[in-house]
Amino acid sequence: MEFVFKDIVVPPKVQESWQEIADLLAEVAAIPAALIMRLSHPYIEVFVVSRTEGNPYKPGDKEVFDDSGLYCETVIRTKKKLKVPNALKDEKWKENPDIKLNMISYMGFPLLFPDETPFGTLCILDSRENAYSPTTEKLMLKFKALIEDHLELLYVNRQLGDNNKKLSDYLEEIQILRGIVTICSHCKDIRDEEGNWHPVEKYLLKTTQAEFSHSVCPKCLEKYYPDRKEGKKDK
Repeated sequence: MEFVFKDIVVPPKVQESWQEIADLLAEVAAIPAALIMRLSHPYIEVFVVSRTEGNPYKPGDKEVFDDSGLYCETVIRTKKKLKVPNALKDEKWKENPDIKLNMISYMGFPLLFPDETPFGTLCILDSRENAYSPTTEKLMLKFKALIEDHLELLYVNRQLGDNNKKLSDYLEEIQILRGIVTICSHCKDIRDEEGNWHPVEKYLLKTTQAEFSHSVCPKCLEKYYPDRKEGKKDK
């Protein structure tokens, strides 16, 4: 499998948020290690580490990704959850590298950009057998969604080429936003409050971000639905 590696910088404010996620996850799950791993060719590295007693990992620790034998390599390659209650009882995992750190149980989820290429993983590890509760799994899924929201904003920021716009600005805008933006289902133009349609790039650069609903602008209505006349404006 070939991966596209993105050299996207994660701002300090977002890293602080991810640190809080790792710390809270480790506390709630009562385990020594909660990690956010980052794939950075040709390595996979520890990006965020929970500040918990007995955590053997440090930020910046890294291994060559291909054929590393790490739990996280499997998660990234399959893009699926992996749960290993006790690696010592599992023929596939009993010799994986984390055993040397006495991390014998694992649960991890992939962290993906909007185009499905991997950023890395969100994972937890324990020095004892642990099947991990449904509550812990649900919490990890919530944190996975939050981190991937941040990754989406970083990705959009890169795609737009808006180098002067900081991710922290986007996060603040989300918090203060009110209302819903109407976006054309086909060409992605956005309709403003006066009923005028604008390319998404120009709209995003001059206004706050919002939740999106979908409609069809007049030119796409004519192109894709020639037999249908535009009626009332969508609300």
